[in-house]
Amino acid sequence: MGKELLLVGVGGMAGSISRYLVFKLSSAFVVSWFPFSTFIVNIVGSLLIGILYALTERSAGLSVTIRPLLMAGFCGGFTTFSAISLENYQLLKNGDYLALAGYTFASMVIGLGAVVFGVRIVGAFAD
Repeated sequence: MGKELLLVGVGGMAGSISRYLVFKLSSAFVVSWFPFSTFIVNIVGSLLIGILYALTERSAGLSVTIRPLLMAGFCGGFTTFSAISLENYQLLKNGDYLALAGYTFASMVIGLGAVVFGVRIVGAFAD
């Protein structure tokens, strides 16, 4: 259990640092009415976890040792769905109902689509 927790912690640190870098790099594309940086992180994180999930489902996929590092650690540290709640609250508080609806719907639907796409990418390259 201790080794697994260490792997999750290391992966989480790498995911959090990566998320921070994406926020910094995407700041040029942020518009005041839409939380673009969080949206990009959530979509990329959904795609990545879809790929990793598909790999774990294959017998020759990710080893049991690496799963906690990449899935719970890196993806957990990288994705920011908890930030959606706060940003949705801010949109609601500001009366930006259209942005609130669009952001929530797009994050969930495109995120799910990215997971499906990640699984299909792995399936396309399976032996």
